[in-house]
Amino acid sequence: MADRRTAIMEGAARVIARRGVRGLRVEELAAEAGVSTALIYYHFKDRAGILRATLEFINDRAGRYTTERDPADPPLDALGELEQTLLLEFQDDPAVRENSTAWGELRASAVFDPDLREDLAGATRVWIQEVGELLGQARPMAPAAALSGAAERLTALVEGLSSRWLSGSLPLAHARELMVSSIAAELDRLARTA
Repeated sequence: MADRRTAIMEGAARVIARRGVRGLRVEELAAEAGVSTALIYYHFKDRAGILRATLEFINDRAGRYTTERDPADPPLDALGELEQTLLLEFQDDPAVRENSTAWGELRASAVFDPDLREDLAGATRVWIQEVGELLGQARPMAPAAALSGAAERLTALVEGLSSRWLSGSLPLAHARELMVSSIAAELDRLARTA
């Protein structure tokens, strides 16, 4: 049963990335996932449930591709961990492109959908907290408010750069360069607050 649920979530991420949230139709999702519409409604009850589960799915998938490392690789220092986590959001990989595009579509739809807005805000808070913790490892003497502000700026920058990269208005290498220089600027700023 979990494999079918995963297939549905993968299909939902693809459909949302391709057609947007407003373009998500249960019949198309069923065809994309290779399941019946009844099975989708069994797992998710309604369209709002599908959207919430898809948001959770893309967050989990992003967490996997930004944190999983080859055990044979040497451990990273705090700066390396922070850079790798944020830079892995910029990969020319179909799953990363799909995830980033679906996230952007969900964010855009949340403007008009209060229920989705709440779920998205919660997911964003978790992401900011995770990046804040990584910043705190790199700058342990920085105040919590400064770490949170830096994390909020960096995560917002990831979203903006991703949007530009995915739309073709910013080359991938340049997006990564901008991210690296912004991380360095935030760490310098945090060093001055300690």
